[in-house]
Amino acid sequence: VQLQASGGGSVQAGDSLRLSCAASGRAATAYIMGWFRQAPGKEREFVARANWRGNPAAYADSVKGRFTIFRDNAKDSVSLQMNNLKSEDTAVYFCATGPSPNHWKYWGKGTQVTVSS
Repeated sequence: VQLQASGGGSVQAGDSLRLSCAASGRAATAYIMGWFRQAPGKEREFVARANWRGNPAAYADSVKGRFTIFRDNAKDSVSLQMNNLKSEDTAVYFCATGPSPNHWKYWGKGTQVTVSS
């Protein structure tokens, strides 16, 4: 499975961005898809995962109410709509997929999001 992410950029606090990630490979459709991020000097952290096998989408507390994840099964893609961005959202964002929420097997190259206050 390969992942191709896009949509990062530099914005002002309060602005919005939408990240997209397309997966390719036979297993992509059955896998869970989500987003993680890594800020400078910090460990990679979970951001959001799409609804999967009847389970609703899930979000990190820090982004709840501001970020929304969408999955397009027909296109094997996932998007992350990020609204009301804050400086603390600045990070490299990674798309990931895998067989379960506890097994993120494949990772895309990160896309930089920079939010200026």
